Amino acid sequence: MTRVTEPTRYGDGLAVVVVTYFPGDDLARFLDTLEKATTRDVRVVLADNDSTDDALDRAAEREYVHLLRIGENLGYGGGANRGVAELDESYGWVVIVNPDLEWEPGSLDVLLEAAGRWPRGGAFGPLIRETDGTVYPSARLLPSLGRGIGHAVFGKVWPANPWTRAYRQERTPVERVSGWLSGSCQLLRREAFDSVDGFDSRYFMYFEDVDLGDRIGRAGWQNVYVPSAAVTHIGGKATSRAPKKMLAAHHESAYRYLADRHRGPAWKPVLAAIKLGLALRLKLETRGR
Repeated sequence: MTRVTEPTRYGDGLAVVVVTYFPGDDLARFLDTLEKATTRDVRVVLADNDSTDDALDRAAEREYVHLLRIGENLGYGGGANRGVAELDESYGWVVIVNPDLEWEPGSLDVLLEAAGRWPRGGAFGPLIRETDGTVYPSARLLPSLGRGIGHAVFGKVWPANPWTRAYRQERTPVERVSGWLSGSCQLLRREAFDSVDGFDSRYFMYFEDVDLGDRIGRAGWQNVYVPSAAVTHIGGKATSRAPKKMLAAHHESAYRYLADRHRGPAWKPVLAAIKLGLALRLKLETRGR
């Protein structure tokens, strides 16, 4: 007889999973601003991808912080999954986030308030500012084959092209449903995260958030952009450590995303052309590095 497994019923607890890789001084600033971002008790899990950074030990001295040393580099999604797995069933809300962010006061509470307005909301993303004040387009359409090729080919040389503009959804910030949200900072309803088995760990870096947003939507949940909550992106130390390797990972993940969604013999010539184009683009972008 087949046994039906009931979905886990989670409590209302709030946790923050920070995926770290040599976070440096950013981590302390992140935690300092997090303390002012919510009035709720919060459990922080540092899911570390094999750093040798004393910033982690200093952070773990804070009472609410748990340091999980994974012992290998699983990438962003794999690290996030391991961090979430550390939480017991009392935590029904999980923020998955990079450490190179600073929270605006009260911003996490604003995300939680938005979650009450969207009962089918599975993921909630804040407005993300760069240090110069510009708004990063963190809530975008899913990349169709046409938009993806147009953005990849013309995005650098013709930033205002129609494919890039449609994909990036740069417009006056308003609370709305989006195709996907930047993985650098998301509040996730744990029930929704579980329903799609979390991040796909095959994506070492890049497109893991696009893939997650797509699967959350297909599972009947919504990805909700909440620009009334805001964070500031300071800059990525992990990607700056090996820029050529990160570019290669970006192109590999882009191909994986498209290949996963265009299966069968009819798509093989198209995918072969895309793979060749991505390889040529990578060669051009890494020339001289």
